[in-house]
Amino acid sequence: MQHPETGFLPGPRLTLPGAPAGPLAGLSFAAKDLFDVAGTPTGGGNPDWGRTHPVPQAHAGAVERLLAAGASLAGKTITCEISLGILGFNQFFGTPPNPAAPGCLPGGSSSGSASVVAAGLVDTALGTDSGGSVRVPASLCGLYGLRPTLGRVPTTGLLQQAPSFDTAGWFARDAITFGRVAEVLLGEALPAATATEVLLAEDAFALADAEVAAALLPAAERLGARFGGLRRISLGEPGELAAWGSQRNILQRAESWASFGGWIEQHNPTFAFNVARNLAAAAAITPDQVEVARIARRRAVDRARLLLEGGAILCIPTTPFTAPPLGLPLSALDALSARIGVLTSFAGLVGLPQLSLPLGQVGGKPCGLSILGWRGQDARLAAIAAALAAG
Repeated sequence: MQHPETGFLPGPRLTLPGAPAGPLAGLSFAAKDLFDVAGTPTGGGNPDWGRTHPVPQAHAGAVERLLAAGASLAGKTITCEISLGILGFNQFFGTPPNPAAPGCLPGGSSSGSASVVAAGLVDTALGTDSGGSVRVPASLCGLYGLRPTLGRVPTTGLLQQAPSFDTAGWFARDAITFGRVAEVLLGEALPAATATEVLLAEDAFALADAEVAAALLPAAERLGARFGGLRRISLGEPGELAAWGSQRNILQRAESWASFGGWIEQHNPTFAFNVARNLAAAAAITPDQVEVARIARRRAVDRARLLLEGGAILCIPTTPFTAPPLGLPLSALDALSARIGVLTSFAGLVGLPQLSLPLGQVGGKPCGLSILGWRGQDARLAAIAAALAAG
């Protein structure tokens, strides 16, 4: 597996100037190679996607918003193949470096975008998040990163994987820049930083490595002290988080086959083994399995509404561990991906906003604390992050 010097796509860099004036004037951004940029192919991290699809004639909605606000595009970034990956490696274009944990995986599938932000090469970068692909690299690379409420940021011009999970998010190194970008992509000013209370999901913390949980707990306690007090809860019934993880996986994979199956049938594209294997498994999912998974989704929605609709925020570890080392065998990577999926599935099933905050360190490597709110509370999460960072 090759390791490029940066997370940008290999070859000449695609650049575009932003509008001459605007709230983001002077900032630079990168875009994951799932976002359309007019006049250039969208590659999707796969050697056959770009050549079998027409060149886009318009910018993706999120790209257009940033350019119109004055930010300049500094390049497109490496992604896991057609966004099917959570640890950040790509067999064809290379695995972006993790500047916050050299010699380790950056997290994916928005690995390139996280990498270039963490390296200081751009101020912000667009990523996508279906199963954790902004939240996970934010945690492993020490960044702010948001999975928005489903549909909150436009996904026009985005290579779709699983439409009931797909979101367009972004990264930043600091809370102020993150908030500036939030106002543009969300289309609203940041509100007051408020919460009725802070909920700490003890069952989610129990899924993390002990040292990660210990590193994140003080940050959760600071949030509680600042915003309405800290209350310890269980997010689900015993074993329910793992069940949500497996049922989310079924729904997401079934949707991914619906998205990509026709293209695969027509073009027989090349895939890395892990991606081909997962797509084959997706093709075998039955309608009965999907219906069972939808029942689990409804239970997760009911639980989220009960906990969060009144204005509380929820704290969970973003990832159960810090960045894993490069060079692990596929079986080990599969096990790590499964552990991540248990923590990322709640927001995905419910369509909630989840913001990973770079508030933990273990052995010199970052780990993120996530705050979740009810649907549509994206700007409030960004405001809380800014207030906490300001002290």
